[in-house]
Amino acid sequence: MTEPAVLTQGPPVASDAPAPHDAPPGRGGPPARRVAAALAWATVLAALVAGWWWTGTPGGDVARYVAYWSLALVLPGTLVHRALRGSRGNLPEDLGYGAAVGLLLELAAWALATATGTQPALRWWPVPVLALFVAVPRLRRHWRIARPRPLPLRWTIAVAGVLVLVVAWAAVGWRANPLPPVDHVYYQDLLYHLGLVHELTRTMPFELPQLAGEPLRYHYLVDAHLASASMITGTAPATILLRLWLVPVAATAVVVTAGLARDLSGRWWAGPVAAATAYLGVSLSLGSAATASGTLPLSVESPSQTYLLPLLLLLTGVCADVVRGRRPGWGWALVPAAGLAVAGAKSSGLPPLIAGVALAGVVVGWRARRVPWAAVSLFAVLVAAMAVGYRLFAGGGAGVLSPQVFGVLRFLAPWRETVGAGGGIAAGGLLPPGLAAAGAAGWLFALAVLGWWLALQAPRFVGVLLLARRGTRVDPAAWLLAGALLAGAGGAWSFFHPSVSQLYFFMAVVPFGALLTVWLLAEARPWWPVVAVAATVGAAAQWLLDPLAPSERTRRAWLWAMAVPVGRVLLLAGVAALLAVLLAGLRHRGGRPAGASWRGRAAVAGVVAALCGASVAGGLEWTARRIGDPPRALTAAERPWALTRDEARAALWLDAHADPADVVATNVHCRPVRTVAHCDARAFWVSGLGGRRTLVESWGYTDEALAGHARDGFSYPRQPAPDPELFARNERLFTAPTAPELDRVRREDGVRWLLADSAAGPVSPELARLAEVGFVAGPVTVYRLR
Repeated sequence: MTEPAVLTQGPPVASDAPAPHDAPPGRGGPPARRVAAALAWATVLAALVAGWWWTGTPGGDVARYVAYWSLALVLPGTLVHRALRGSRGNLPEDLGYGAAVGLLLELAAWALATATGTQPALRWWPVPVLALFVAVPRLRRHWRIARPRPLPLRWTIAVAGVLVLVVAWAAVGWRANPLPPVDHVYYQDLLYHLGLVHELTRTMPFELPQLAGEPLRYHYLVDAHLASASMITGTAPATILLRLWLVPVAATAVVVTAGLARDLSGRWWAGPVAAATAYLGVSLSLGSAATASGTLPLSVESPSQTYLLPLLLLLTGVCADVVRGRRPGWGWALVPAAGLAVAGAKSSGLPPLIAGVALAGVVVGWRARRVPWAAVSLFAVLVAAMAVGYRLFAGGGAGVLSPQVFGVLRFLAPWRETVGAGGGIAAGGLLPPGLAAAGAAGWLFALAVLGWWLALQAPRFVGVLLLARRGTRVDPAAWLLAGALLAGAGGAWSFFHPSVSQLYFFMAVVPFGALLTVWLLAEARPWWPVVAVAATVGAAAQWLLDPLAPSERTRRAWLWAMAVPVGRVLLLAGVAALLAVLLAGLRHRGGRPAGASWRGRAAVAGVVAALCGASVAGGLEWTARRIGDPPRALTAAERPWALTRDEARAALWLDAHADPADVVATNVHCRPVRTVAHCDARAFWVSGLGGRRTLVESWGYTDEALAGHARDGFSYPRQPAPDPELFARNERLFTAPTAPELDRVRREDGVRWLLADSAAGPVSPELARLAEVGFVAGPVTVYRLR
């Protein structure tokens, strides 16, 4: 492998130069290949539409969303990406990168519209962009690919296959979250995000919709994207959030990851393999009695985590060019824009990348014996973007992170059920509760848990061995990815968050681990039968090995329960390496081996393929076990936690009849719905489905609640309302309403509606005399203030 330009002082590589080992140049290949490629992409679209139909998504909403995604995101984004970085030489990668840039452009248009109160004009934001590329002669050439370098048909089929499997994974999540109104236990974060989506259709400054008047401090840019989609298409925010947005954004991450893998490794097949490993693969189990936290980077329950990925991978590609000494030209414009977008999408996304850039810059400077000003500039811009992002978006949980060595331990079963048992919910200082007093034996057990976690995450970490190879250890991009991966894992293990949100540091860089792993596989120059056999062995091990639960909840029993899967990982690696060497030997029998290191390369290929095969098999098994399940009826234990059909109907009626600026007062605050002292204050459905700011709804995610975690022995969602006087005044509107008090909240707080749920608490019959009854559904009555 040749050294990067920054080390050799050779000419920079153009951004649209063909990667080695790609298909030969041409106009797209023979007609039969073009037809086959079109059929592959049509299969993906058909699977997606079928998934939406299967889970009850209205057809009109689907048609409008597909048009929006194609014309208002992908088309303008592709033109701008080609203008900034050049064409990739093939349409699929151009459209994937274009979709990522389209997300950035949409954020800029949304910010302008909500800052100026011109939201109705937001749907027309692509028009001036497209007009510019029509009117300016130098920009017209970006409507087509000037120098086509089509990818092989096998690439198309493989990536299409990955996308179909992503659709299947998403369909499981869709089936588990039916569209309202239904009786269902929604994950509270989805309803919280739904309230933010409604809020971000309004004009700045934004407020916390669950507590009107409080400034919104959160990494909310995913909600800005969903709000934009809703405003442009006219589709209900709930349908956008619970159905339409997930797969297109995940597919963008898949294609950008595949393109970056091809750039790094120079092999076309590395793209689909890296995408599958990153987005279908999970941490290994091999019969482990507990799960190693930090599995799939895609998430139905955390929209911000999924939305982060295409933006982070787009930014990483530009960063890799810079540290490799390539001149990105106008592509530099993407660094501050994508950096700020990443900071606003998920606060855990940018710090690991900054650490990787710093490490790569140090390596470049040390080898070149001079200051790598390009890397220094890149580092400075990213740090500035993180600082601005922290100023604009930090809060809502990001500020409650506290340093704690081995902070993840208390959330892992081997520790939680032994040394950490009885540790309580308090943060515990620089060490988890129980570790400081556990002595040497406790520290050894903690290290054993860490070793077990690392072994089960082997598909993500084995690629770090690239830094031991002579050819790749001089590539700054390898140091960038490895530094970011290790920083992400280090962040997960060095901080405490009461909801284990520190794991998002690691989840953000799981695709980096997949890129490194597949790059290592490409450097081994494997023979395909070796890869196929080793991957099959890995998949069989993941599927067939029985779990071994500890016989008792003691350190000794858990040590054995952890040692077994770790031993199985090592045994799998050994068997895969041996089989790979034997197969490679059969290939070389009777001929001259391809170099003296063929055995080592075959062994590496076998190990990597087996780990990737086991990882992907685990993800596919999870989907296969659930995709055919019928909709599950609520159990008796779940029913108190459920949002009822009547409650959802009332909130949706409110959304259809209230003005956007109206404020709602409600007596709904808790899960289960009955209001009691120290309840779980994360109901969120009044603001989420009702779509309006609430005087006081649920405060479980406010900065005050999070800061009070463990106060009086209660976790943060069970802390009292941050403003007791306001809360008491809100409750009196329902229990002891008076005409002067109703008039006061109307004048001073902008309250126009009251949503009263008798299941949440007593509702005075006097309220029906003082306010107009607008809608009744079971125990819920919506009142309009006169």
